[in-house]
Amino acid sequence: MTDLFRGVPEADPQAATELMASGAVMIDIREADEWDEVRIPGAEFRPLSEINDWFEDLPRDRTVILQCRSGNRSAMATAALIRQAGMDNVVNLAGGIIAWHQAGLPIDLKALPH
Repeated sequence: MTDLFRGVPEADPQAATELMASGAVMIDIREADEWDEVRIPGAEFRPLSEINDWFEDLPRDRTVILQCRSGNRSAMATAALIRQAGMDNVVNLAGGIIAWHQAGLPIDLKALPH
C-alpha cells in the first residue's frame, strides 16, 4: 500500500467473515461488469463510480467492510470515507475478492451459458 493509505483499517478475509457474522455489512465497490462475473455472497453492490450517491446511506451503527478486486480501490474509498465523511466504522477487505477466494471462502460465480 502507498503512504496515502497508511493507517487505513483493514480486515483479512477471515476477520471479515467474523465481522459479517456479527452484523457487519460488506459493500462491493467494483463496477457492474466485475460484479456480474463473481461476487462475495451477501455483499451489496455499490460501485465506486457512484460513491457520492450512496455513501450517506451507509449504516453508522455497524461495521462497513469495503471490498474490490485486490483491495486497492476499496482502500482508497475507505480512506476517503474516514477522512472526508468522518466515518469511523469503515474497514477495507485486505486483498479484496482475490484474497477472499484464495482463503477458500465462498464466492458466487456468474452462471455460464450451456
